[in-house]
Amino acid sequence: MAHPLTPRVRAARQKPGGSNVGKYAGVKSFAGPSGGAPKGSFPINTRDRAQSALKLAHNAPRPAGIRQAVKRKYPGL
Repeated sequence: MAHPLTPRVRAARQKPGGSNVGKYAGVKSFAGPSGGAPKGSFPINTRDRAQSALKLAHNAPRPAGIRQAVKRKYPGL
């Protein structure tokens, strides 16, 4: 059985770019807030996840913020 979502996570998932909030337990590096998306979205703790964040940046309110956060952490991408 899945864990019930907290009201904060449920609300964050309703915002643009927030559909994956709460899915990455233990991850501390996210680009979501830089792009106007909720905290806990667009994980960039690994190179693969950073590449995924770049591909999905168009879902954030400010895609350029996601791209900037990824470039700060992984300048070669």
